[in-house]
Amino acid sequence: MFSSPRRRWLYRTSVLGVTLLAGVVMWAQGTIAQYGRKGNAKGPRALGLVQLFPNGKAHLIPVAIMVDGKFYDAASYKGTPVPMALDFGVVYEGFRSGVSQGLFTVTQPGQAGHNWMAEGTWLPAGTKPPRQAMKYEAPNVEDSDAPPRLQRGGSKPAAPQAEKPAAQPPAPAKTEETAKVAEPESSVNDPNRPILRRGKPDPSVRRELVKNFDQEEKPARSAPNTAAAQLIPAISDAGGPEARTYAFEMKPGEEAEYRAKILELAGDELRGKPSVPPVGSSGRRAAEKTKTTRKVAPAFDDVHLHAFDLSNANEPILVLSATTRPAADAMEGEEITLVARTNLEGEMQKLFFSKTDSRSLYDAPRMELIDAVDADGDGRGELLFRTTSDAGSSYRIYRVTADKLYLLYEGTP
Repeated sequence: MFSSPRRRWLYRTSVLGVTLLAGVVMWAQGTIAQYGRKGNAKGPRALGLVQLFPNGKAHLIPVAIMVDGKFYDAASYKGTPVPMALDFGVVYEGFRSGVSQGLFTVTQPGQAGHNWMAEGTWLPAGTKPPRQAMKYEAPNVEDSDAPPRLQRGGSKPAAPQAEKPAAQPPAPAKTEETAKVAEPESSVNDPNRPILRRGKPDPSVRRELVKNFDQEEKPARSAPNTAAAQLIPAISDAGGPEARTYAFEMKPGEEAEYRAKILELAGDELRGKPSVPPVGSSGRRAAEKTKTTRKVAPAFDDVHLHAFDLSNANEPILVLSATTRPAADAMEGEEITLVARTNLEGEMQKLFFSKTDSRSLYDAPRMELIDAVDADGDGRGELLFRTTSDAGSSYRIYRVTADKLYLLYEGTP
C-alpha cells in the first residue's frame, strides 16, 4: 500500500517525541534518586541535639522546627503545655554526617533554668529494643480430689456460681499531682497538633507536666572530673527523606592538598589580599614595596578541617576552624571559621569567613561547627553551627549556595 511522505514524517516526529519524553523521564528519575526519596517538604520537621552522658543518661536540646516551610524556635513553638518538639513519645533519629546513630524517645520534658530540654531513652543503631517483661499469671488447675460428677446426655453443665466481687476501696480524690500526670495525655492525642515522628509512650513511666532538671544536675555539676557529653544532631519527621551520608571521602594526598589551600586562603583573609600594582617602572617599585611591607603569613593552632558532600555531587565543601598563634605583644590569638569550595579551575573560593576573640564576642560571636544535617528535608545537607556571644549561646543553620552561605535560621541566645 502506498504511504505518503507526510505520514512517514509524522511517524518519525512522533518517534522522536517519545524518545525525548523517555529521556526526560529517565533524567527526572535520576535526579530524584540522586537526592533520595522526597519527604514532607513543608514539615513539621524538628531538629535537636541529643546529649549522651557517660552514665548512660540522654537529654535532648531543641533547636528548630520547620512548619509549612518556615523555621521556628523549637523551644517555644506550640508550647502548651510543653513545646511540640518535646512532647511525650516524640522519636528523634540521631545522625553523624547523615549516618544514623540511634533513636531517642522523649519520656519527660522539663526545664533547666529558663531553657527547655527533655530526658528520654537512647537506643543505639543496630540494637533491638528491650523486650517487655510478661506478667506472671497463676495457672488454673482443677481440684483432682473433688468427687466425680455425672452428666446426663443433652444436658449442659451447670455454670459455676460467680463469686461476689470484693468490695472495692473508694477511688482516691484527684490531687494536683495526679492531674499533672494525666494532663499530658490529652496534648499527645490532640488532633489539631501537627504530627512529628512518634512512638508508643511507656505507661509505666511516671510523668510530670514540666520537670525541673536543675535539682538533678546540681550534684553532677559539683562532681570533679566529669567527662563531657557527646552531642549528636537528631531529626524528628513522620515522613522525611531517606538518609544518606554527607561525608566527603578524600583520596590519598587530597586532604593535605585541601588543607594547604584553605590555610593559605585563611591567611589571605586575615592579612588582606594585596592589590594588583600598576604596570611600568613605578609599578615595579610599588611591587617591591608591597613585598617588603607584606605581613608574614600567620601560624595556626588547633586546626580542624571537615569536608562534606552536601548535594551528592562529589564536590567538597570545606569547613576550617583554627586559632591564630598570638603575636609577642598579644595576649591571645583569634578564632577563625572559614567555609570554602573549589571552583572549576581548582582554586579555593571563600563562602564564609569569621574571626573573633574573647574581647570581640559582642560584635562577632564564636562559631562552632556541629555537623552537616538535612534540616529542611529536601535531601541535601545544611551546616549547623553553635554561636557564642556575650548574650549567650544559640544555633544557626546555613544553606550552602554557589558563592555564599544563606542563613536559614538563627536562634535567640
